[in-house]
Amino acid sequence: MFCTCRQGDYDSYLIRQFVPRSAQNAYDALRTLNLELARLPETVSNPTIGLMRMQFWRDSINKTFAGNPPKEPISILLHKAVTDLAERTGSSSSASSMKFWLLRFINTREKHMDNRPFSDLAALEDYAENTYATLMYMTLAAMDVRSVHMDHLASHIGKACGIVATLRGVPVLAAPPRPVHTPGGMEAGNSRSQALLLPLDVMAEVNLREEDVFRHGPNAEGLQDAIFKVATRANDHLITAREMLRNISQGSDPGHEYEHAGEVEHTYGEEGDTTQRHVKRGFGVLLEAVPAGDYLERIEKANFDPFQVRNSWKLPWRIWQALRKQQI
Repeated sequence: MFCTCRQGDYDSYLIRQFVPRSAQNAYDALRTLNLELARLPETVSNPTIGLMRMQFWRDSINKTFAGNPPKEPISILLHKAVTDLAERTGSSSSASSMKFWLLRFINTREKHMDNRPFSDLAALEDYAENTYATLMYMTLAAMDVRSVHMDHLASHIGKACGIVATLRGVPVLAAPPRPVHTPGGMEAGNSRSQALLLPLDVMAEVNLREEDVFRHGPNAEGLQDAIFKVATRANDHLITAREMLRNISQGSDPGHEYEHAGEVEHTYGEEGDTTQRHVKRGFGVLLEAVPAGDYLERIEKANFDPFQVRNSWKLPWRIWQALRKQQI
């Protein structure tokens, strides 16, 4: 499973090493599940099979948290993580939080499995909150870190990561779908159509048509303007997270209220002077900001053409530097 992340999610492979050892099983299981669900539209021959797979994962999560995990790697690893967490904390509250967020995560992935475009930037942010930020909430829960400020940081970073993932997917989803192969090696076709997930309000503002992207790729009129606007929103979230982290490290107020405070699984007691300890303990989770920021720098250098973004050989060094300086 560790190898799966290395091959399919290199960012997570790098960050995993800086997540506390006690939470690494949970991190591996969650990131591998994310990879599995993200790939579903490409690996099933029709939407019905995709929905069946989603239901399989919902059932698997319910069985895993009930103490009866299916005999498949993600569920077994997740069950071990949850069991170890309960033994360490003597409580099931963190595990209950993980289950709640996992089911929300799967439901959100299912809702967007057909690769429909987002109606506006706010809808894209909601998607990112319920997927990438939620992955971070679950990792913090696996560490038994319950902190309004850590969740607040995770929310902004997760939104940035979700937006960046959408930008990264533009060249992939705009390309014609590849055929799905059966276990016997036969082609089974692929029902996925070409897709462009950029928010419709942004596309309308710059007069970008998805058909132009499908036909002309990076030469589509308005594409770079649309990418710029969406990337700017991701960068805004990273700037906010950095300012919050700087304020917290100086013992100051983060700067603004957490918009999700008080929602289900986002209720907190008095933190007192524990905030900085929580940040130090959970800093590995906040490192998710580094690959997102790195991608935004690279797409800016490519003049906001997602088809021209090159891989980053500096990313491992940047993650290490962020950890050393405790800055994202």
